[in-house]
Amino acid sequence: MVDGGREPRFEIRFCAAEGGVRIAYGTVGNGPLLIVPPGWISHLELLWQDPAVRAFLLPLAAHRTVVLYDKPGCGLSDAWPCRQTVDTNVQVLQTVADHLRQERFDLLGISTAAAASLAFAARYPERVGRLIVYGGYADGRQVASPQVREAVLGLVRAHWGLGSDVLADIFMADAAADAKAHFARLQQGTATAEFACELLEQCYEACVEDQLDRVVTPTLVLHRRGDRAIPYRLGRDLAARIPGAQLVTLPGRSHFAWAGDSASVVRAVLEYLGENAGPPERHGPPSTDDVLTPRQLQVAALVADGLSNRQIGRRLGIKERSAEGHVERIRQRLDVRSRTQIAAWWARRDR
Repeated sequence: MVDGGREPRFEIRFCAAEGGVRIAYGTVGNGPLLIVPPGWISHLELLWQDPAVRAFLLPLAAHRTVVLYDKPGCGLSDAWPCRQTVDTNVQVLQTVADHLRQERFDLLGISTAAAASLAFAARYPERVGRLIVYGGYADGRQVASPQVREAVLGLVRAHWGLGSDVLADIFMADAAADAKAHFARLQQGTATAEFACELLEQCYEACVEDQLDRVVTPTLVLHRRGDRAIPYRLGRDLAARIPGAQLVTLPGRSHFAWAGDSASVVRAVLEYLGENAGPPERHGPPSTDDVLTPRQLQVAALVADGLSNRQIGRRLGIKERSAEGHVERIRQRLDVRSRTQIAAWWARRDR
């Protein structure tokens, strides 16, 4: 699947889990495998249509083969025959990894996917090279009070449209209105109100506290201090319970890694994976791609999508003047004169 030839190919395929349930997965990039399990809900096609999501994933894909997949019953994947649990999520993760014939890989568990990633690492330590959890928690019952949980579930069940808007505001506090609207559409296009409630209940019920002391994989815990969906104290507690885990606190209020200052998340992930913040080492003649930082690659992608400096600033949670500065530095580093030439460079870079 190619987005107008502008970006690396995002390829969607299928593999079979227990009982013949088809799981949709997508890959982008080159290099060692980095599996990013789905959080609450997912839809590969709709996610990839979001410039902010692509701007978050593409710098990672410059160093790794990034693998995403849809949770059973979501997006392009078949429904699971019974209620899903952490054990189900671990089983599906194992299915995807086995299908890709990868005995050892790195894991990036974002949001509610942190629980499944931690459980997988605890049960199969020989298969995980490095584990990174962002915005995660050990016990879903600690995410919100029983009253708040019931209010959220009741709103989603009673009015999925309004519920998806409220959840977008919670999950993407620092994002622009159009990014929130896209996520609201993704939620409604991925699951019915009843199935969304079922998966939300699973998030609130997920608990891996009793498995944390068995996580021997080198682990990085990332959490934004002002996270409105998963309180920072849960990330800090998570890091304290995992033997030898490293905690990195990031600024911001948005829960999703691609909302707000996503470049700081990308930088922390790449550094922990042993990569430079810039593009990977290449053999042969140097490429113009080598001169751009992860943030500049994000901005270049948004320029290629036709966004103005103001829109780029809103999408990335930075000031318009900062976006303007990034565009100017990109222009200078690529030795081009216009935004059109930046977009043309972006279109050529992976052909």
